[in-house]
Amino acid sequence: MSRGMKSSYNILMYSHDTYGLGHIRRTMAIASHLRDSHTNILILTGSTIVGRFPLPDQIDFVRIPGMIKKTNEEYLPLSIKINPEHALDIRKNIIKTTAKTFQPHLFIVDKEPLGLKKEVLPTLKWLRRSLPRTQTILGLRDIMDDASVIRSDWEEKGVYQVMDELYDEIWVYGVRELYDPIREYSVPESVSRKMTFTGYIPRKVPGKKAVQRIKRRHMRGNGEKLVVVTAGGGGDGYVMMHTFLSMLESEIRPPPFKSVFITGPFMPRKERDEISERAKRQGVRTWHFYRRMEEILAAADLVVSMGGYNTVCEILTQGTVSLIIPREIPRKEQLIRAQVLHSRNMVDYIPWNSFSPQTLRNKVLDLLEHPEPYEEAISRFRLTGLEVMSQRLQACRNREA
Repeated sequence: MSRGMKSSYNILMYSHDTYGLGHIRRTMAIASHLRDSHTNILILTGSTIVGRFPLPDQIDFVRIPGMIKKTNEEYLPLSIKINPEHALDIRKNIIKTTAKTFQPHLFIVDKEPLGLKKEVLPTLKWLRRSLPRTQTILGLRDIMDDASVIRSDWEEKGVYQVMDELYDEIWVYGVRELYDPIREYSVPESVSRKMTFTGYIPRKVPGKKAVQRIKRRHMRGNGEKLVVVTAGGGGDGYVMMHTFLSMLESEIRPPPFKSVFITGPFMPRKERDEISERAKRQGVRTWHFYRRMEEILAAADLVVSMGGYNTVCEILTQGTVSLIIPREIPRKEQLIRAQVLHSRNMVDYIPWNSFSPQTLRNKVLDLLEHPEPYEEAISRFRLTGLEVMSQRLQACRNREA
């Protein structure tokens, strides 16, 4: 796998997050699409559950010690009991040593231009000095947070300068006509000309037999509807699921739909146990991790979620109607995404300050009875992310040659 082996092309990917599913699922989707028999992909990740995902040929990962966010600026070691600075030093050294040994032709950094607490900066600088032909890519969600918050944060941390000096391309995983981060985040022209808007990233589409099997497993009759409630990673999904259960518990008669809960592997154990026990009394099946999310989302008539980027991509890929309950703390990213997509009739949403069992009941029943406007809007929307990234990868390989 050295740079001397002309038959192979090495891609190193960095995904910092340790507490959630979105970043690692997005990274795995991109890696699975970009790989081929002549391309090796190595993923640097702090995810504790990366091993649960099937790894196709030509893809492997290096696990760096997990960190968990305590505040927006403070991270603590997830498992090992050492000083946070020491844990970050270990991560920093693993990242740089892996790059030196793997000798990537392409280095893709997910979401954080500097890495967690600037841990990617030494590697980016080393690549510029020692492997100047290695092309560096920053992959950004289209919506990061409230625009004023991002502008202030990027200015304070020198992010604009790093994007200008240390990245060759910036892939924005969104549609500029829906949300324009160049304008919203005051991106300078020297950086914006490096940006390619890929479109949203599609996921795997299951076969009809798999979808029918899921429907038969969960629904009593042909006319029954299926509502899937998913909290993504689940770390902050308790209130959404508690409110949904409160809605079911307040009904005099059984609702005209079946429900399935996917709490997420990071919901605290005590909360997950409570949700599972209450759900069981309502005849609701519960999983904490669902390996083939594409199958159950495709089988659903409605998905209720908090609207993280990854979950939205998965739902739109399957063409399923969705109701988003976006959190607004510590970031407004989910709320902004819900508002943007709602303006195009692709999702419906309930603002956090209006979220209650009654408002939830009204929305769920209305969406199940009148899904057509949303289905039509979703059917017109193309998720071009992987297609465009393949084109950019080919351009990078052509430059390497």
